[in-house]
Amino acid sequence: MHDDSLLYQVAELYFVQDMTMGAVADRFGFSRSTVSRMLSEAKSRGIVKISLRPPENPPDRLSRRFKDIFGVTAHIAGTQRSSPGGQRLEAVSRYAASLLTEWVEDGSVLGVAWGTTTSSIAANLRQSDAQDVTVVQLNGAAGPRTTGAGTSTPLLSTMATAFNAELYPFPTPAFFDLEETRTLLWKESSVRRILAVRASVDLAVFSVGAFQGPVLSQVYTEGHFTHAALLSLNENRVVGDICTVFIREDGSYADIDVNRRASGPTPSDLARIPRRLCVVSGRHKVRGILGALRSGAVTDLVIDDLTAKDVLDYVEPAGRLVRQRDA
Repeated sequence: MHDDSLLYQVAELYFVQDMTMGAVADRFGFSRSTVSRMLSEAKSRGIVKISLRPPENPPDRLSRRFKDIFGVTAHIAGTQRSSPGGQRLEAVSRYAASLLTEWVEDGSVLGVAWGTTTSSIAANLRQSDAQDVTVVQLNGAAGPRTTGAGTSTPLLSTMATAFNAELYPFPTPAFFDLEETRTLLWKESSVRRILAVRASVDLAVFSVGAFQGPVLSQVYTEGHFTHAALLSLNENRVVGDICTVFIREDGSYADIDVNRRASGPTPSDLARIPRRLCVVSGRHKVRGILGALRSGAVTDLVIDDLTAKDVLDYVEPAGRLVRQRDA
């Protein structure tokens, strides 16, 4: 163990003054291996904190294909080919958290859809210097078996704390039993106040939920739907949801009955927001990702490299064959 002051001096020479490890070793009479260990120790103690700023316009080939095909800016999170789903989710969450820290500025109104992915993003946020920020919940979370507070409250509180923001929760059901109930509740002054804040959002963050695959969306694991209801969604060719609004692979959603009872903004509502960040990973979500992209709800996409390739292979089968031959 080395003294914090000495670790700071070594780290300052190496990281700030760009001295080589050998030069730092000569300065203090250490070996280069000792300097290397000291730099690692400085990182583990928090003396050195390294941050990466994602590029505003990613230049890589995958990103260009997403721009050409879907008109969105794709931010590709690099992962190892063998990385399991949890590590891929963590990679896209870290990337998205970095982007949000860059994009949220004084006076921003950030809309957040609750879920597994956005909770992971919140856990990776750094403290921001932005002021006068507002965080508003985009969709209700209450269901037949839960109030939804355990899902949405920690996420929203973490987001609000990170951005020094005023928080506007949206204490409504994720899905209403009756469309008429939703219509009446939307007329209440307390709800209209939240809806007005939601309408002023300039940056939204959400994911794509899936009711098939190894990692199911919380919409499908917290009792909002019976097995029969899920079968009905499948019969309607539903491939997932964004902000608790169900979508098909072609991006259509307006004629899906359950959406008239949903509390979240539709893709058309989202399209009025200047910047809409969709964060997603997992090949089981490929068709849902396509639906989200084709619905017009997304301006920016954070996605891991393997899932990005799966999406492009799905829409460009000829390209997939070429890549297989090249491999």
